[in-house]
Amino acid sequence: MPYSVSVPVRERAPVSLRRELQRRLDMLACTHRVPGAQLVVDTGPETVVLHTGVADAATGAPFTADTAVPVGSLTKPYTAALVMLLADDGDLDLDERAADLLPELRRMPEVTIRQLLSHTGGLPTGPDSDAAARTTAAHYLASVCTADDELFPPGTDFSYSNAGYVAAGRLVETVTGMPWHEAVRTLLLDPLGTAPAFIGATAAARPVAAGHALNTATGRVRPVAQNLAPLEAPAGALLLSAVDLAALGAALAGRGAALPEAVADGMCRPQPAARPGALADGWGPGLALYRQDERLWWGHDGNALGTSCHLRVEPDSGVVVAFTGNAGAATALWRELADDLAELIDLRVPAAVAPAASGDPVVLPECAGSYVNGGIRYRVEPARDGSSTLSVDGDLPIPMRCFADLSYDLLAPDTGRPEPGGRFHRDPGTGVIDRVQVSGRTARRVDPA
Repeated sequence: MPYSVSVPVRERAPVSLRRELQRRLDMLACTHRVPGAQLVVDTGPETVVLHTGVADAATGAPFTADTAVPVGSLTKPYTAALVMLLADDGDLDLDERAADLLPELRRMPEVTIRQLLSHTGGLPTGPDSDAAARTTAAHYLASVCTADDELFPPGTDFSYSNAGYVAAGRLVETVTGMPWHEAVRTLLLDPLGTAPAFIGATAAARPVAAGHALNTATGRVRPVAQNLAPLEAPAGALLLSAVDLAALGAALAGRGAALPEAVADGMCRPQPAARPGALADGWGPGLALYRQDERLWWGHDGNALGTSCHLRVEPDSGVVVAFTGNAGAATALWRELADDLAELIDLRVPAAVAPAASGDPVVLPECAGSYVNGGIRYRVEPARDGSSTLSVDGDLPIPMRCFADLSYDLLAPDTGRPEPGGRFHRDPGTGVIDRVQVSGRTARRVDPA
């Protein structure tokens, strides 16, 4: 049974619009088998808050406006904002070497704090959560942040890295003397009016949603447990509602006192060499940049186990759109909702990056080979038809559609539908393909070209 409520910050949206948005949200959640979802549209003069479904398919607990969802990587903008607040207070310099404050980064001494926040430091993504659970943050960083693991010279390219945000969280703890959980609550969540909730906490003072997976045998969704090592908390431990995400968005748009103007402006500043490919059109310290109809939006996407959450902010107009869903299929729901917003209120929200479509596909046999990012191995191989395929850690190969500018799309094996994949990189000195970016993560070539 769907539940809906509108909690306006200023004026009520037209009743007919709220009803139609609610109808679309209910329908799409049913279509995509998403147990529950939330949507906030804040245009400045008016705010609409909607939700539908259940927070936990096993218990039937309803989704409410206050239900907190594991937002995964949408934790990162909060950690970045903490670091930016410390820089605004003069406690650190974004362009100083991170190793000057964190000895565990001494084997990558040139990486700056700003590069950590913008994923341009060349750090690998890091080990998986199971491996990270057996060690400390300092040992984790010392083991993955080495010259042998460096993906590219700092400040020259982009590779999405959880390890970079483990380091950012360590910076917060080093400078403030507080654990990250306490620092994010005191310095950011409380000023934003957000009740704290974290993955791994024994209890939360608010309703919490479970993530869900689809059981293909029965066609039913089932709750799944989150798997996040404690040391990874600064990269993905927050549980938030769409209302909470919208509060951060409003602060980034200059409303309220939670973030000083210099902090909000600094986070919304594209960084040189930040080319995230399939993830976004650019990146700043903690936020992704999206271009839509010559307008610039900022935000971030987050996926925990069985959840899909999204934030978009247009600072010039102050418009904020936030969405949470408690199933992996909520990503498709979010994209369709964005289309509905364009149709209903002429609000064109960039939900995803478009496929490359850079002219006619070409054959790139020189790209075939093995590439590594930390413990992840990618393999590009020629297919029988002259095209290429990509496999990750030996999984089934995915067809690729390559273009002359070295970008490529990945084709869904079941439908052939193209999705943004990434790009190859050619060494300007030798002309050899030496890196590949896959969904925002860069990998070094490890076999001779």
